[in-house]
Amino acid sequence: MVTAACYEHAPIIGASFVRMTDCETELLAVCAAWASTIYAWCVLPNHYHVLLRTDQIAALRAALGQFHGRTAYQWNGAEQRRGRKVWFNCVERLIESHGHFWASVNYVHHNPVKHRYVTRWQEWTWSSATAYLENLGTERAAQLWHEFPILNYGEGWDKD
Repeated sequence: MVTAACYEHAPIIGASFVRMTDCETELLAVCAAWASTIYAWCVLPNHYHVLLRTDQIAALRAALGQFHGRTAYQWNGAEQRRGRKVWFNCVERLIESHGHFWASVNYVHHNPVKHRYVTRWQEWTWSSATAYLENLGTERAAQLWHEFPILNYGEGWDKD
């Protein structure tokens, strides 16, 4: 799973609906170029998570670095804020087990609820949750939610 946040968790991505949508589109294109599978994603106003499989993590991280540089330049230009630090840290977490995988899927899809942007997964536009629920079915998704709870997943690193 790759995660990146805006500097000081400022809601820079969320400056507009269009920016959120463009960020999601470009982020997924970058990830798709280096991942064999994208399992889940969520873009929030100040950070993102993408759960994926790749054998080319160094190349993906380099491409994400270019994405971050490109978007920072575009957004700072649009807001006349040249020099502002936009991104802080891009980290990857190795998925260590079947249970960790499903807890990660649940965590990514639950993130907009966790951060109180919406009350239900499918209410968030910039996420794979709606497609996930449509493909898997709400009954199976609920079963996986209970079988692989997120508990304190993200504690200490996924802050508001």
